[in-house]
Amino acid sequence: MAKESMKAREVKRQKLVAKFAAKRKELKEAGDYVGLQSIPKNASPVRLHNRCKLTGRPKGYMRTFGLSRVTFREMANQGLIPGVRKASW
Repeated sequence: MAKESMKAREVKRQKLVAKFAAKRKELKEAGDYVGLQSIPKNASPVRLHNRCKLTGRPKGYMRTFGLSRVTFREMANQGLIPGVRKASW
């Protein structure tokens, strides 16, 4: 389980990216790189990191489900994810 502060930091970054998206686009199209320097660093979408929606785990993230591989496996075995079942051969 990730620390609450790490999860909160990631949410804060997502809000900043959304807030400054239009302004960043305008400045980039105008070629005003000095103006881009005035925008906060965390407003850059490159700084976002995918995290599991339930545990906040940053590694082993599956984009399709928004979960880490560990959480996905637990939920799939319990039958909590529709359309997913354990393969056997």
